[in-house]
Amino acid sequence: MKMAVSIAAISLFISFIINVPIAIGLAASTLLYFIISNQLPIMIVAQRMIGAVESVPLLAIPFFVTLGTLMNYSGLSKKVMDFAEVLTGHMIGGLAQVNVLLSTLMGGLSASNLADAAMQSKILVPEMVRFGYSKEFSAAVTTASSLITPIIPPGIGLIVYGFIANVSIGKMFMAGIIPGILMCVAQMMAVHVVSKKRGYRPTREKRASLREVFVAFKDAAWALTLVIVIIGGVRAGICTPTEAGAIAVFYTVIIGVFVYRDLKAKDIYKAIVEAAQSTGSIMLIIMAASAFAWVLTWEGVTHNITRLVVGITPNPYVFLLVINIFLLILGMFVEGSSAMIILIPLLLPTVKALGIDPIHFGIILILNLAIGTLTPPMGTILFVTSSLTGAKMELIVKELVPFYIVLLISLFLVTYVPAISLFLPSFLFR
Repeated sequence: MKMAVSIAAISLFISFIINVPIAIGLAASTLLYFIISNQLPIMIVAQRMIGAVESVPLLAIPFFVTLGTLMNYSGLSKKVMDFAEVLTGHMIGGLAQVNVLLSTLMGGLSASNLADAAMQSKILVPEMVRFGYSKEFSAAVTTASSLITPIIPPGIGLIVYGFIANVSIGKMFMAGIIPGILMCVAQMMAVHVVSKKRGYRPTREKRASLREVFVAFKDAAWALTLVIVIIGGVRAGICTPTEAGAIAVFYTVIIGVFVYRDLKAKDIYKAIVEAAQSTGSIMLIIMAASAFAWVLTWEGVTHNITRLVVGITPNPYVFLLVINIFLLILGMFVEGSSAMIILIPLLLPTVKALGIDPIHFGIILILNLAIGTLTPPMGTILFVTSSLTGAKMELIVKELVPFYIVLLISLFLVTYVPAISLFLPSFLFR
C-alpha cells in the first residue's frame, strides 16, 4: 500500500513537470493508486470526486466567477477604474498606481485574480504603454496587483479554504481585508520607487478636487455598493456567502441593463459562457484533488506528516517559517487551487496541534500560493498577462523583482503579526 501511494505521488509530480492539465494529472494518479493497491473498490474514486462538489458553500464559486465576467461587460469595471484614476492619478507613476488600486477595489467585486489580470491586461496595459510606460513594467504591475484579489473578500481561495478547513467563510472574508490593504500599500510604494527612478509621470498635474472625487464616486457608487451587499450581507447574517454571490450577480445584471445600459443580452450570454468555462476547470480540479487528498488521508500520510513536523519543531514560529519556504517553492510548480485542496487536510492537524489559529493560517496559505502564480514555471498569472499583452515572460519576471520584495515583506508581517489577519474576525464575530 505504501508503495502504491509513493508511485501515485511520483506520477503526479511527473505530470506537473510535463505540463499535464492539473485535474487530469490528479485524477490519473488517484486511479493509478487504486489499480496498483488492488485492495479498494475503484468506485470510491467516483464517489469522492462527486461528493467533493456536492456542497452548498461551493456554489459561491460559480456565482462570484460570473460576477467577475459580468463586471467587465456591464461597464462597472470602467466606472471603478475611473474612480481609481481620480484618487491616484496625481501620484508619481499615476497609471501604475491606478492599476494597483483598481485591483484592490475589484478584489471585492470580481473574486478572481485571473479575471482581474485579464481585464486589466486588456484595458489598462495598452493605456499605460501609450502613456510612456514599458510594456514589460505595465504587465508586471498588472501581474503583481492581481495577487490582491484572492486575499480581498470574496476571493475564491477564501471560500475554498473555509469549506475544506471547516471554518467560517464569513470570518475568512473579514480576515482578508487588512492583509489585502497591506499588499495594496506595499505595491503602491514599489510603484512609486520604480516610477520615480524612471520618470513615469502622473496622469494629473495636481490632486483631484473634492468635486471631481465626488463625481467619480457617484458614477462608481453602483459598483462599489456591491462590496456592501456582499460583505455587509454576510456580516449581518442576512445571507450566506453563496446567497450573497447570487444577489450580487442579479444586482449587476440590473445595474448593467437598466442603469448604465451597457449590458446587452449577447453580453450576458458571453459572460455566462466564460464563467461556465472557468467554473468547470475549478470544479474539476477540486474533484480530482479531493479524491487524491482522500488517498493521502487513508494511507496515513496526514498523520505521519503531522508527527514528523511536530517532531522536528514544536515551535509554531519555526513551523511557520518552514511552511512559508515550502509553500513558496511548491507554488513554482503546482497550481494554487489543487495545492490548497491537497495541503489543507495534510497541514491543518499540525496547525491546530501547535496552537496556530486556522483562520490566520488560511490567509498565510492563500498568500503563499498567490505569490506562486507570479513565479515560473507554473505561474498562471504570468501566462495570462504575457499572452494578453505580448510582453516576454522573462522580461516581466525581471520587472517583478521590486514586487517580489514587497510581497515577501507583506507575507512576513502577515505570518508573524497574527492581528493583521485576526483583528477584524475577532472584533466583528464575537
